Amino acid sequence: MAKGMEEIVKQIAELPVKELAELIKKLEEEFGVSAAAMMSAPSAAAPAAAQAAAEEKAEYKVTLTDSGAEKMKVIKALRTIVSGLSIVEAKEKVENTPVVIAESAPKEEAMKMKDELEKAGAKVELS
Repeated sequence: MAKGMEEIVKQIAELPVKELAELIKKLEEEFGVSAAAMMSAPSAAAPAAAQAAAEEKAEYKVTLTDSGAEKMKVIKALRTIVSGLSIVEAKEKVENTPVVIAESAPKEEAMKMKDELEKAGAKVELS
């Protein structure tokens, strides 16, 4: 593929969906073709769309970034979330934020952890 074409493909891949739809309409009008026939073939937008869908992670790192004003509530919530965590260990984690609570938790579990800790007044980050 020529260098100029590669640049065009790169620019198209970076377009927002709305602008891409407008571009497709303009190309259909200009060249008298239909993009519907091309839908079965991979397009320049297909990798971008697939990448956006793939970016939805299955596992998250759960980080307690701030324990908030009511540390006792956060300590209790942390102990219910992390099995086998002593009160001393939970207190240590709460007092030494930011701290990683789970390295690779499944999405649903990570969301539950985040919700419970935020209900207790903490700030949590998923990455």
